[in-house]
Amino acid sequence: MPDNEQLLHLVLGGELTNLEGNTFKDLSQVEFVGVFPNYATAYAAWKAKAHQTVDNAHMRYFVVHLHRLLDPDQDPKSAR
Repeated sequence: MPDNEQLLHLVLGGELTNLEGNTFKDLSQVEFVGVFPNYATAYAAWKAKAHQTVDNAHMRYFVVHLHRLLDPDQDPKSAR
């Protein structure tokens, strides 16, 4: 993979209805943290947001691998 290839990742989160699932309590309150060019920067953003909300057990943030949605034939072992 070239060094400048973008592997887009989305970080988003919000309050969940229960701890066992991933259903948001209120979709209008879902926070879109941003789109990042690689997993490392997305992970750093995810970690920062997760630490800010550590006191609320129902708050969860997720990293979505957009590059896998855009190119489903991509080998998942070749990129994170």
